[in-house]
Amino acid sequence: MSEKKRIAILGSTGSIGTKSLEVIENNSDIFEVEVLTANNNVDLLISQAKKFRPNVVVIANKDRYSKVAEALKSLPVKVYAGSDAINQVVEMGSVDLVLTAMVGYSGLIPTYHAVRSGKTIALANKETLVVAGELITRLAIENNSAIIPVDSEHSAIFQCLVGELANRVEKIILTCSGGPFRGKSSYELENVTVDMALDHPNWDMGTKITIDSATLINKGFEVIEAHWLFGLPSSKIEVIVHPQSIVHSMVQFEDGSLKAQMGLPDMRLPIQYALGFPYRIKNKFPRFDFNNFPTLSFEQPDLIKFRNLALAYEALNTGGNTPCVLNAANEVVVQAFLEGRTGFTDMPVLIEKTVKEVVFIKDPGLDDLIQTNIEARRITESLISS
Repeated sequence: MSEKKRIAILGSTGSIGTKSLEVIENNSDIFEVEVLTANNNVDLLISQAKKFRPNVVVIANKDRYSKVAEALKSLPVKVYAGSDAINQVVEMGSVDLVLTAMVGYSGLIPTYHAVRSGKTIALANKETLVVAGELITRLAIENNSAIIPVDSEHSAIFQCLVGELANRVEKIILTCSGGPFRGKSSYELENVTVDMALDHPNWDMGTKITIDSATLINKGFEVIEAHWLFGLPSSKIEVIVHPQSIVHSMVQFEDGSLKAQMGLPDMRLPIQYALGFPYRIKNKFPRFDFNNFPTLSFEQPDLIKFRNLALAYEALNTGGNTPCVLNAANEVVVQAFLEGRTGFTDMPVLIEKTVKEVVFIKDPGLDDLIQTNIEARRITESLISS
């Protein structure tokens, strides 16, 4: 790389954001931070800004603007507030790559603006493609905006497909750890607590995605994301449980051969790959050793106990605004579960009821999706309260 790549990190205080900054710090001769944004975590955002000296910092919560501005007033850092400011800074000419690490639906509109302005996107916000996959992929083609996946599974597929443009894919296989409740009985699932659900066996992630992994809806979202990233129907996207999380995903070609991307479960690796693409960057991350993993096992997911994964396949096959409803309902029920307002096994029930109640729109535009999101959240909240 002849010049440093200037990075905008949307959601810099979250799990992916902090790991991304670690990658950038370790490769300061290659990358520099141009923009940092956060929602509410003012103290960490200020600390990051003082360390990395970005051109721009945005705090989404306008009520916290004064604290950020006061803390950074002696530095050459521009401070803005509000969601509109985030939408504007991703379009700045000084930004080479936008890493979208915001949580959930909140990442959609900023990613939309970044894609519309032709930026390269390192996509860690899978909900963008879950909610508006057709819209975003069409916009990316129209504006020559490259989307490089950051999720470990999609990064694995992406890596397996490099150099295979002329070869047909028979199917892709997304691996899944199975979460903390793999093999548990229905009775055990009914008694799951928040602390139990947050105790993921392999990955260190944020609160919401950890709950999503426990219910397997995260894997369902990844199926929908894979559909849009790789242009494959649901029938060619398989999910397999792999408890060790060493094989991150696989591609099977029409000659029957399989390519897999493997490594220790460490999100810094797919982040670094996305930031540096098309180059691989030397690092000192821990290496996989077969002596430590004498057995790698695989099994089918239980779609009855973990209904959310089946709901995601159904939403993808239905299309339209249904995946948007699925995501909105899930965000509401996860928050309710974390707050003790609903149970672990109640979540898929509430999501399915919401999907049935929201009016179906076959070809939604952005405004339709925004309204669908609002309506689905309202319905889910009313179901929880009833």
